[in-house]
Amino acid sequence: MEFQHELIIPNEDLPFKLFSFEGRNGNYIREKHWHTSVEIFAVMEGTLSFYRNEKEYPLRAGEFLIINSNEIHSIHAPERNETVVLQIPLKQFEDYFTAQRYIRFSSTAGDPKEDAHMAGLIRKLYRVYGEQETGYEFRTRSLYFEILYLLVRKYRVTEVQDRELRYSRRLDALSRITAYMREHYSEELKLSEVAATFGYSAEYLSRMFKKYAKINFKTYLQDIRMAYAYRDLMGTDKTISQIALENGFCGSRAFSKEFQKRYGILPSEVRKQKCQKSAMV
Repeated sequence: MEFQHELIIPNEDLPFKLFSFEGRNGNYIREKHWHTSVEIFAVMEGTLSFYRNEKEYPLRAGEFLIINSNEIHSIHAPERNETVVLQIPLKQFEDYFTAQRYIRFSSTAGDPKEDAHMAGLIRKLYRVYGEQETGYEFRTRSLYFEILYLLVRKYRVTEVQDRELRYSRRLDALSRITAYMREHYSEELKLSEVAATFGYSAEYLSRMFKKYAKINFKTYLQDIRMAYAYRDLMGTDKTISQIALENGFCGSRAFSKEFQKRYGILPSEVRKQKCQKSAMV
């Protein structure tokens, strides 16, 4: 199975991740991948195509597709488009899990009016969050919870075949481990200790990461730390030393070295550029 695990970090001020699709300019392909979060792609302009279980799902303006947790998929965007992506942590639906820690959603409620309403809510959520007018925090969460309500009320699939459960379990074990790592990434996590926490040997867990995430344990942990550190660097006034220590790096020197290796620039230079842009506004 050739597919990768995608690391998803929520927006700093939200319990979910909301953004404009990175393939907006067209000529874009996202190869097969999977993630723990439930994901909704809502196309506002243009077109794009999803591939799920080798089946194509073309989307046009006004349409959306729900990608379930652990569902392997790829995306093709040959032309320009404007698409909103909403990624919802799986734990938001804990009260609705089956006994097998499983939940699945359909991409249609079976009623065009309901589907149009859902698409409209996602567009409105993106607009309200983007404009950030007075009180937007309350309205953003209001719209988000209405979307969650519709998902469990109108889109949840209550009858699931054993074949689907078996398929999901192949990735669920790693999903629980990566969720644990995202909760404890600022601590000194060791492969052997994480493996023992979930009843595995270090060797088995190492093979699991290489097979299903296409990455080793250490690199994945560094990816998590760097994602949160980058968010702090761009969204807070914390010192670089603070950011390094709070995100699991042993110090600012180690953080700066890893940052430069990944982005080709020092975090201090990014912070300086950010300040210069702010001064120009």
